[in-house]
Amino acid sequence: MSVKYTPVQWNRNKWIYDGVMLAGVAAFLWIFLYITPEVLSYEPAINPQIHNARAFGACAFVMLTIILCIGPAARLNRRFLPLLYNRRHFGVMTTFVAITHAGYILNWYFAFSSSNKYVGLLYANSSFGQIAGFPFELFGIFALICLLVLATTSHDFWLKFLTPPVWKRLHYLIYAAYFSVAAHISLGILQDQQNHVFTAMFLVGAAAVIVLHLAAWWSERGDAAARDGAWIKVARPEAFREGFAKITRLPNGDRVAVYLMEGQLSAISNACAHQNGPLGEGRVIDCLVTCPWHGFQYDVRSGRSPAPFTEMVPTYRLRLEDGVVEVHPDANPPGTYVDPLPLPEATPLPQGEPA
Repeated sequence: MSVKYTPVQWNRNKWIYDGVMLAGVAAFLWIFLYITPEVLSYEPAINPQIHNARAFGACAFVMLTIILCIGPAARLNRRFLPLLYNRRHFGVMTTFVAITHAGYILNWYFAFSSSNKYVGLLYANSSFGQIAGFPFELFGIFALICLLVLATTSHDFWLKFLTPPVWKRLHYLIYAAYFSVAAHISLGILQDQQNHVFTAMFLVGAAAVIVLHLAAWWSERGDAAARDGAWIKVARPEAFREGFAKITRLPNGDRVAVYLMEGQLSAISNACAHQNGPLGEGRVIDCLVTCPWHGFQYDVRSGRSPAPFTEMVPTYRLRLEDGVVEVHPDANPPGTYVDPLPLPEATPLPQGEPA
């Protein structure tokens, strides 16, 4: 598959993914709207419009938390990879839920003001000099703008137009959005209610994001330790599985996928040329690895897509030193053929057993 060929690639897995996601959203909203009023026991009591706004706002926060947990969870355990592949769908749905929350707020608090409701949203609260009563609405507006940008540019057209590196950096806005949502909640509803259910939900969600990211960083911290000032340790030969890769992080932050095929090792960039998808999570068949995101293929010996496609990724040199496979951190130009590294006779791990 090539970046020149961009069909809508819906398949059974995506339908299931979206179906489960929609069912989860519906279940969360139903529980929040019809089960929790007695649990939350609002003091003072709130009207249905505000309750609806809080339901969609809480749902958007939970969805955003799950989105940010998927990435590090998948790096820690491959079982979470199916959640990662179609995460863009999750982000678009989160944006629609957040827009609904904003609509309820606008149409209740500002619809009957003497000025335009959008103007009222921006100027009704100007208490910038204090924490209690700070205009938390601005954080919500900024977070919604970030989500709209991410949802709008999630299509492959923008990926190709902006180039994968720019597109990926743009989508780091998800962290700015989450920080803004956290500030929006902390300065808003957490200061306006006496029941601590919201507080617990917020703290658990934020803690999960922080802990998972720290755990993923900790698990990879040793990958960037260079040997002899240059070569990077990957793993011992017996740690590799036939047809699969070990992913190693380089000192510059790039990741290398080192594949075992027929007793030989080859290394290419872990980032697919299409959308920086994780090539190291694909399987090698006949020297070709298939990106699990959108099906782009590369020869692991040269980093080239099979003809007639022209996509290429960088390759890397490997060596076996003191019984350990090592990779040189300097990438070869994309499409450079590198002779595979033969391994000594060893018994690889059984198929399906984690390395």
